[in-house]
Amino acid sequence: MSKVTVTTLLAHKEAGDKFSVITTYDATFAGVVEQAGIEVILVGDSLGMVLQGYDSTLPVSVEDVAYHTACVNRGCATPLIISDLPFGSYNTIEQALTNATTLMQSGANMIKVEGGEWLLDSISALTQRGIPVCGHLGLTPQSVNTLGGYKVQGRNAKQAAHILKDAQRIEAAGASLLVLECVPTDLAASISQTLNIPVIGIGAGPDTDAQVLVLHDLLGLSPRSPKFVRNFMQGNTDIQSALKDYNESVKNGSFPAAEHSFS
Repeated sequence: MSKVTVTTLLAHKEAGDKFSVITTYDATFAGVVEQAGIEVILVGDSLGMVLQGYDSTLPVSVEDVAYHTACVNRGCATPLIISDLPFGSYNTIEQALTNATTLMQSGANMIKVEGGEWLLDSISALTQRGIPVCGHLGLTPQSVNTLGGYKVQGRNAKQAAHILKDAQRIEAAGASLLVLECVPTDLAASISQTLNIPVIGIGAGPDTDAQVLVLHDLLGLSPRSPKFVRNFMQGNTDIQSALKDYNESVKNGSFPAAEHSFS
């Protein structure tokens, strides 16, 4: 299998074929994920919670993400690797360029940033310099303190319209992918249909172009699992089978089901 690229994922969207994404943080799991046929790995700042024991993603540093990106890169050959720019590391265009370069040199194929209109100039600057960007709207965990907690976003008409507008702006600025987290199913479907770039959902219903879950959540290791998570270890005898089940369930549309989605 050849290396997955942005072009690969765009072809999936154009053909109506869903793809799966999973967070991974080390070489061993990167190899297992690759063997399961999962095409995209996110080295998420979620590592702060599932690996480092923090109660949010905020303490994670660029150096933390770079270290885990390098580990993942050494463990797999074909998946597209997206790495999070952590909290406070892209407040200015100069910061974004410097820190994104660090992650790309560590093995990332794309970086991810959280936020809307205020990021447009940075997204444009990054893509013009050869750094592909994945946007992230809806529930943005780095903004948990201003959002007032981990809450579904876009439930009223004004919020929904704002998220849709930001999604269009992010695409126009040059982003190659967009993550939508914890938004109503109808809003996620509308955004996915409106944008030309692939949309990856997490708690965004079944109608996005792809799904992403945190590795530890889908393996049933997290003490508290959000509504949008399914424990794929149930009914499977080993991790490899669970990951293959996740991949197949995303691609055949059986995950997420209604109980994993928001209205």
